[in-house]
Amino acid sequence: MKKIEIGIIGGAGYTAGELIRLLLNHPNANINFVYSTSNAGNKVHQVHQDLMGDTEIGFTSKINLKVDLLFLCLGHGNSTAFLSKNNFSKQTKIIDLSNDFRLLANKDFENKAFVYGLPETHKEAIQKANYIANPGCFATALQLAIIPLAANNLLTNDIHINAVTGATGAGTSLSKTTHFTWRDNNFSHYKAFTHQHLDEIQQTVAQLQTDFECEINFVPNRGNFSRGIFATTYTKYEGTIETAKELYKAFYKDAPFTVVSDDVLHLKQVVGTNKCLLHLEKHNNKLLITSIIDNLTKGASGQAIQNMNIMYGFEETAGLQLKANYF
Repeated sequence: MKKIEIGIIGGAGYTAGELIRLLLNHPNANINFVYSTSNAGNKVHQVHQDLMGDTEIGFTSKINLKVDLLFLCLGHGNSTAFLSKNNFSKQTKIIDLSNDFRLLANKDFENKAFVYGLPETHKEAIQKANYIANPGCFATALQLAIIPLAANNLLTNDIHINAVTGATGAGTSLSKTTHFTWRDNNFSHYKAFTHQHLDEIQQTVAQLQTDFECEINFVPNRGNFSRGIFATTYTKYEGTIETAKELYKAFYKDAPFTVVSDDVLHLKQVVGTNKCLLHLEKHNNKLLITSIIDNLTKGASGQAIQNMNIMYGFEETAGLQLKANYF
């Protein structure tokens, strides 16, 4: 099978580094170019040093407008500006990893209709799509925790979420809260009840359970580790824990990367993989759902390649059968 030619825009960030790593080992993909104006002329492995010995691809400031597939790894708000200035071939499919096109109000852009790329709920639409808006990292972990309930009209009360993410979730640009001396041995919350990924979550829940009118209360936290998201979600639930487990396992029976565990979870089980692991507990009248993902793979680049696989009819797991960094 002929490999698809791929372009990557914004090649110096964490998500681009993971994307390059995964695509280099994908049986159906060839990286045509990696675009970065600030690194043009440098080798990719000079920035993404874990790729030393794997590739001699260099960053470029030139763009091939006729590639088969384009990944946009740009900061939020920059994908719209980039596509406004660059007119790609009509045959070029696009997967955007920013939040520019995730909401229905923003999905249409210059004759391009972006489909929200959460494979567990939008697989049929992804199969037919030319343009994908890749979900956010928190949004992925939190939606996968609650959408089986929404799909069965079982969200009847407020939802409460507490989640912690690693430092890579903030990107490569330095700020006060990403410096080692601040982050090490430290913990804090941010954007309590106002995080931008809430809009994605509420949008998906409303599509699955049209009568949902309760609040989704989300407190995100900064952890003192590099990568991963550990989220705990609870809401009132009248059924038994056995029924809840059956419901979740049935909902995800065709989802190769979303697994319901009978055992308590810890973050090292998913770091470096494209998995989302879920665990359920019943406490009096509350259902507690733990969800864990790697924010750079299932929360970004891995899910983007999962969407690519679905779009092109490849095996959904192609290039993504990864072992966790458990030890």
